[in-house]
Amino acid sequence: MEPISLPEPGSPAGNSSSVAQEKFRVLVGVTGSVAALKLPLLVAELLKIPGLEVKVVTTERAKHFYSVQEIPVALYGDEEEWQLWKGRSDPVLHIELRRWADLMVVAPLDANTLAKVANGICDNLLTCVIRAWDLSKPLLFCPAMNTAMWEHPITARQVEQLKAFGYTEIPCVVKKLVCGDEGTGNCCMGREVSEGDEWFCCVCQADGHQNTWACPSWLEE
Repeated sequence: MEPISLPEPGSPAGNSSSVAQEKFRVLVGVTGSVAALKLPLLVAELLKIPGLEVKVVTTERAKHFYSVQEIPVALYGDEEEWQLWKGRSDPVLHIELRRWADLMVVAPLDANTLAKVANGICDNLLTCVIRAWDLSKPLLFCPAMNTAMWEHPITARQVEQLKAFGYTEIPCVVKKLVCGDEGTGNCCMGREVSEGDEWFCCVCQADGHQNTWACPSWLEE
Protein backbone atom coordinates (compact mmCIF):
# COMPACT_ATOMS: atom_id res chain seq x y z
CA MET A 1 0.00 0.00 0.00
CA GLU A 2 1.38 3.39 -0.95
CA PRO A 3 1.86 6.01 1.75
CA ILE A 4 -0.87 8.59 2.00
CA SER A 5 0.00 11.67 -0.04
CA LEU A 6 -2.85 14.11 -0.52
CA PRO A 7 -2.95 17.80 -1.45
CA GLU A 8 -3.08 20.30 1.38
CA PRO A 9 -6.67 21.36 2.13
CA GLY A 10 -7.67 24.30 -0.05
CA SER A 11 -4.52 24.26 -2.20
CA PRO A 12 -5.32 26.05 -5.48
CA ALA A 13 -4.64 24.17 -8.71
CA GLY A 14 -2.55 27.08 -9.94
CA ASN A 15 0.19 26.28 -7.46
CA SER A 16 0.76 22.85 -9.00
CA SER A 17 3.40 22.12 -11.59
CA SER A 18 2.42 22.09 -15.27
CA VAL A 19 2.76 18.30 -15.23
CA ALA A 20 0.38 18.02 -12.28
CA GLN A 21 -2.12 20.30 -14.03
CA GLU A 22 -2.30 17.92 -16.98
CA LYS A 23 -3.34 15.01 -14.77
CA PHE A 24 -6.98 14.01 -14.62
CA ARG A 25 -7.72 12.41 -11.27
CA VAL A 26 -9.93 9.34 -11.07
CA LEU A 27 -11.05 7.85 -7.77
CA VAL A 28 -12.12 4.21 -8.07
CA GLY A 29 -14.46 2.84 -5.39
CA VAL A 30 -14.68 -0.91 -4.91
CA THR A 31 -17.17 -2.83 -2.77
CA GLY A 32 -17.73 -6.40 -1.63
CA SER A 33 -19.02 -7.98 -4.83
CA VAL A 34 -17.22 -10.90 -6.48
CA ALA A 35 -16.74 -8.52 -9.43
CA ALA A 36 -14.04 -6.88 -7.29
CA LEU A 37 -11.82 -9.66 -8.66
CA LYS A 38 -11.37 -7.38 -11.69
CA LEU A 39 -10.01 -4.44 -9.70
CA PRO A 40 -6.33 -5.08 -10.56
CA LEU A 41 -7.15 -5.23 -14.25
CA LEU A 42 -9.38 -2.16 -14.05
CA VAL A 43 -6.62 -0.11 -12.43
CA ALA A 44 -3.94 -1.41 -14.81
CA GLU A 45 -6.00 -0.47 -17.85
CA LEU A 46 -6.90 2.97 -16.51
CA LEU A 47 -3.21 3.68 -15.98
CA LYS A 48 -2.59 3.07 -19.68
CA ILE A 49 -4.62 6.19 -20.51
CA PRO A 50 -2.21 9.14 -20.83
CA GLY A 51 -2.62 11.92 -18.30
CA LEU A 52 -4.61 9.88 -15.80
CA GLU A 53 -3.90 9.60 -12.08
CA VAL A 54 -5.75 6.92 -10.12
CA LYS A 55 -6.42 6.22 -6.46
CA VAL A 56 -8.65 3.50 -4.98
CA VAL A 57 -11.06 3.53 -2.05
CA THR A 58 -12.07 0.08 -0.84
CA THR A 59 -14.53 -1.39 1.62
CA GLU A 60 -13.16 -4.00 3.98
CA ARG A 61 -15.27 -6.78 2.43
CA ALA A 62 -13.99 -5.97 -1.05
CA LYS A 63 -10.47 -6.90 0.07
CA HIS A 64 -11.58 -10.53 0.16
CA PHE A 65 -11.61 -10.63 -3.66
CA TYR A 66 -8.23 -9.14 -4.62
CA SER A 67 -4.68 -8.93 -3.33
CA VAL A 68 -3.51 -5.54 -2.09
CA GLN A 69 -0.11 -6.28 -3.64
CA GLU A 70 -1.76 -6.32 -7.09
CA ILE A 71 -2.87 -2.68 -6.82
CA PRO A 72 -0.08 -0.35 -8.08
CA VAL A 73 -1.69 2.88 -6.86
CA ALA A 74 -2.63 4.41 -3.52
CA LEU A 75 -5.27 2.27 -1.81
CA TYR A 76 -7.34 3.63 1.06
CA GLY A 77 -9.66 1.88 3.48
CA ASP A 78 -11.26 2.43 6.86
CA GLU A 79 -7.95 1.90 8.69
CA GLU A 80 -6.30 4.78 6.83
CA GLU A 81 -9.25 7.06 7.59
CA TRP A 82 -8.73 6.65 11.33
CA GLN A 83 -4.91 6.52 11.26
CA LEU A 84 -4.62 9.82 9.41
CA TRP A 85 -6.64 11.86 11.90
CA LYS A 86 -5.02 12.42 15.30
CA GLY A 87 -6.17 15.91 16.25
CA ARG A 88 -8.23 18.95 15.31
CA SER A 89 -5.81 20.29 12.69
CA ASP A 90 -5.33 16.98 10.88
CA PRO A 91 -6.88 16.33 7.45
CA VAL A 92 -10.02 14.22 7.17
CA LEU A 93 -9.35 11.57 4.55
CA HIS A 94 -12.80 11.32 2.97
CA ILE A 95 -12.89 15.09 2.51
CA GLU A 96 -9.36 15.20 1.09
CA LEU A 97 -10.23 12.45 -1.42
CA ARG A 98 -13.37 14.20 -2.65
CA ARG A 99 -11.31 17.36 -3.14
CA TRP A 100 -8.56 15.46 -4.96
CA ALA A 101 -10.72 13.62 -7.50
CA ASP A 102 -12.10 14.96 -10.79
CA LEU A 103 -14.28 11.89 -11.31
CA MET A 104 -15.35 8.92 -9.21
CA VAL A 105 -16.42 5.52 -10.46
CA VAL A 106 -17.72 2.86 -8.08
CA ALA A 107 -17.13 -0.49 -9.75
CA PRO A 108 -18.50 -2.79 -8.58
CA LEU A 109 -21.29 -1.36 -6.43
CA ASP A 110 -22.74 -4.22 -4.40
CA ALA A 111 -26.31 -4.45 -3.12
CA ASN A 112 -25.36 -3.51 0.44
CA THR A 113 -23.50 -0.34 -0.50
CA LEU A 114 -26.20 0.58 -3.02
CA ALA A 115 -28.74 0.47 -0.20
CA LYS A 116 -26.49 2.52 2.08
CA VAL A 117 -25.84 5.26 -0.48
CA ALA A 118 -29.51 5.47 -1.49
CA ASN A 119 -30.42 6.10 2.15
CA GLY A 120 -27.58 8.44 3.01
CA ILE A 121 -25.75 6.01 5.29
CA CYS A 122 -22.03 6.72 5.54
CA ASP A 123 -20.44 4.23 7.93
CA ASN A 124 -17.13 3.61 6.14
CA LEU A 125 -14.58 5.56 4.13
CA LEU A 126 -16.16 4.84 0.73
CA THR A 127 -19.68 5.84 1.71
CA CYS A 128 -18.35 8.95 3.46
CA VAL A 129 -16.58 10.02 0.25
CA ILE A 130 -19.81 9.50 -1.69
CA ARG A 131 -21.91 11.38 0.88
CA ALA A 132 -19.47 14.32 0.71
CA TRP A 133 -19.10 14.16 -3.10
CA ASP A 134 -19.06 17.42 -5.07
CA LEU A 135 -22.13 17.06 -7.29
CA SER A 136 -20.58 19.29 -9.95
CA LYS A 137 -18.20 16.39 -10.70
CA PRO A 138 -19.20 13.08 -12.36
CA LEU A 139 -19.88 10.04 -10.20
CA LEU A 140 -20.53 6.78 -12.02
CA PHE A 141 -21.69 3.52 -10.47
CA CYS A 142 -21.67 -0.04 -11.79
CA PRO A 143 -24.14 -2.25 -9.87
CA ALA A 144 -23.19 -5.89 -9.36
CA MET A 145 -25.17 -8.56 -7.56
CA ASN A 146 -26.93 -11.90 -8.00
CA THR A 147 -29.91 -11.83 -10.36
CA ALA A 148 -32.33 -12.63 -7.52
CA MET A 149 -31.05 -9.62 -5.59
CA TRP A 150 -31.16 -7.42 -8.69
CA GLU A 151 -34.78 -8.35 -9.36
CA HIS A 152 -35.94 -7.47 -5.84
CA PRO A 153 -38.28 -4.43 -6.11
CA ILE A 154 -36.14 -2.34 -3.73
CA THR A 155 -33.17 -2.45 -6.11
CA ALA A 156 -34.83 -0.44 -8.88
CA ARG A 157 -35.98 2.17 -6.36
CA GLN A 158 -32.48 2.51 -4.94
CA VAL A 159 -30.87 2.80 -8.38
CA GLU A 160 -33.37 5.51 -9.30
CA GLN A 161 -32.55 7.34 -6.07
CA LEU A 162 -28.84 7.42 -6.97
CA LYS A 163 -29.70 8.73 -10.43
CA ALA A 164 -31.88 11.40 -8.80
CA PHE A 165 -28.79 12.50 -6.85
CA GLY A 166 -27.14 13.15 -10.21
CA TYR A 167 -25.01 9.99 -10.38
CA THR A 168 -24.70 8.03 -13.63
CA GLU A 169 -25.66 4.36 -13.75
CA ILE A 170 -23.68 1.90 -15.84
CA PRO A 171 -26.36 -0.80 -16.20
CA CYS A 172 -25.77 -4.45 -15.38
CA VAL A 173 -25.47 -6.92 -18.23
CA VAL A 174 -27.01 -10.35 -18.74
CA LYS A 175 -24.33 -12.97 -18.28
CA LYS A 176 -23.47 -16.18 -16.47
CA LEU A 177 -22.59 -15.15 -12.93
CA VAL A 178 -19.81 -16.59 -10.78
CA CYS A 179 -22.39 -18.40 -8.66
CA GLY A 180 -23.52 -20.31 -11.77
CA ASP A 181 -26.79 -18.46 -12.32
CA GLU A 182 -27.38 -16.73 -15.61
CA GLY A 183 -29.19 -13.40 -15.75
CA THR A 184 -28.90 -9.68 -15.05
CA GLY A 185 -26.53 -8.58 -12.32
CA ASN A 186 -23.06 -8.79 -13.84
CA CYS A 187 -21.04 -5.62 -13.34
CA CYS A 188 -20.56 -3.91 -16.69
CA MET A 189 -16.83 -3.19 -16.69
CA GLY A 190 -15.85 -4.23 -20.20
CA ARG A 191 -16.62 -4.14 -23.90
CA GLU A 192 -20.32 -3.72 -23.22
CA VAL A 193 -19.50 -0.34 -21.67
CA SER A 194 -17.16 0.97 -24.31
CA GLU A 195 -19.50 0.00 -27.12
CA GLY A 196 -22.74 1.01 -25.45
CA ASP A 197 -23.53 3.16 -22.47
CA GLU A 198 -20.70 5.59 -21.82
CA TRP A 199 -18.93 5.61 -18.49
CA PHE A 200 -15.40 6.62 -19.21
CA CYS A 201 -16.13 7.92 -22.69
CA CYS A 202 -16.86 11.33 -21.25
CA VAL A 203 -15.68 14.88 -21.68
CA CYS A 204 -14.23 16.11 -18.41
CA GLN A 205 -13.32 19.61 -17.33
CA ALA A 206 -9.83 19.79 -15.83
CA ASP A 207 -7.62 22.78 -15.10
CA GLY A 208 -9.74 25.07 -17.25
CA HIS A 209 -9.63 23.03 -20.45
CA GLN A 210 -11.45 20.01 -21.80
CA ASN A 211 -9.90 16.57 -21.86
CA THR A 212 -11.62 13.56 -23.40
CA TRP A 213 -10.76 10.17 -21.98
CA ALA A 214 -11.99 7.16 -23.97
CA CYS A 215 -12.58 3.75 -22.46
CA PRO A 216 -10.99 0.99 -24.62
CA SER A 217 -12.37 -2.51 -25.03
CA TRP A 218 -11.05 -4.24 -21.96
CA LEU A 219 -12.22 -6.14 -18.91
CA GLU A 220 -14.47 -8.23 -21.07
CA GLU A 221 -13.77 -11.36 -19.01
